[in-house]
Amino acid sequence: MDTNPSEANKPIFRRLYERVFPTVADFFGMLGEQSANAAETTRLLVEFMETGDVTVSQRVRADEHEADRVKASNLGVLSEAFSTPIDREDIHAAIMTLDDIVNYCKSTVVEMDVLGLQPDKHSLEMAMHLREGAEALARGFGRLGTDPAAAGGDAAAARKAERTVEKAYRRAIAELFQGDDYLHMFKRRETYRHLSNAADRVSDAAAALDNIVVKLC
Repeated sequence: MDTNPSEANKPIFRRLYERVFPTVADFFGMLGEQSANAAETTRLLVEFMETGDVTVSQRVRADEHEADRVKASNLGVLSEAFSTPIDREDIHAAIMTLDDIVNYCKSTVVEMDVLGLQPDKHSLEMAMHLREGAEALARGFGRLGTDPAAAGGDAAAARKAERTVEKAYRRAIAELFQGDDYLHMFKRRETYRHLSNAADRVSDAAAALDNIVVKLC
């Protein structure tokens, strides 16, 4: 027996049609929104690295909680979808890697707080390039449904940003491990490493975007 009133009020042929040909979820829209949210978190991270404002770091933490909600919602839609416009594994990879970017942004600000560290020029530089990569991903995922061929260039831009972060990371480590304040060295290295890990996830998300583009074009 159908217990959904709105379903029961539909004409029988409409209900039969929807069961045979279920509506396909707007996965392109979902990924576009999730990638835009990740880009906004990286913009907040840059703002924190510029100002050291605790209220901004709290917004980064709040974004991570919202990102977890979005990830769970998107995975739920993917799990229940009868069909998808692109391979499920590519959608899943995009959802997970975009969420990981936000997770590492949060890890960075949390550990800086716990370890009593203030932003420095290296963390700011890495955050700025991380933002560039996340914004490229947001552009790419945002136009998958309208101009997928152009999204390939966005994926390339995201990978370039990741490589730039890695170069900045190596410079930061080389400068950090001078002198004999080993406790500070290891504290600071942890935060640099989180930023490097976030950049790695930007590259992973770019790979997922590339896979989608190749199959659409």
